[in-house]
Amino acid sequence: MIQTTEDQKIVIALDYANAHDALHFVEKLDPSICRLKVGKELFTAAGPPLVEALVAKGFGVFLDLKFHDIPTTVAKACEAASHLGVWMLNVHASGGVAMMEAAREGVERSGQKPILIAVTVLTSMNQQMMNEVGVAGAVSDQVLNLAALTQKSGLNGVVCSAQEAPILRKALGDKFCLVTPGIRPADAALDDQSRVVTPTQALAMGSSYLVIGRPITQSKNPLETLKKINEEILLSL
Repeated sequence: MIQTTEDQKIVIALDYANAHDALHFVEKLDPSICRLKVGKELFTAAGPPLVEALVAKGFGVFLDLKFHDIPTTVAKACEAASHLGVWMLNVHASGGVAMMEAAREGVERSGQKPILIAVTVLTSMNQQMMNEVGVAGAVSDQVLNLAALTQKSGLNGVVCSAQEAPILRKALGDKFCLVTPGIRPADAALDDQSRVVTPTQALAMGSSYLVIGRPITQSKNPLETLKKINEEILLSL
């Protein structure tokens, strides 16, 4: 799912603890040049009404809840999430083929058409952390294995580090969607991300969508920062 210049490449992570702060920040943005990501903390605090409010404002919403449970439960959760009008949602690829296929069926039953992707290896994980949880192979090998299972299950793509994007793009084709967190402009802090690249580097490596959080949300002028990153992206195309 390689994007055109008309597509919105940046997905802003709304890492807020409550709806008030999230909506106050969103008022500073333009839905024509970005999408939004709602994760576990904010969704737990504010629930479906916040997601519906963001959708009503014209934003494409990536509901980042990383569902991982028995197939029936995940299917019902994905169906319910789809009814909220989200643009994208995700599950954990480590749940296996049966769970991911159930997730896809749940989305299809909703009658909506959100993009359904799976998480491979969190960008906060490095090789040592992978070994600690019993995965002996290289991070890139695990990412490729889980991404291949995701494609086999009929999902649209995966969440991965941009560093793995070239491998996945070559193995799984141009239509497979690669959503990459851990994106930081060159002058931004790393925060808690271990595997990071800049927006233009990520696109050159094969990323489809770029998740950016604190470099924008903690900016003194979020809209100007967003516009600057978008301009840099357009110049690189």
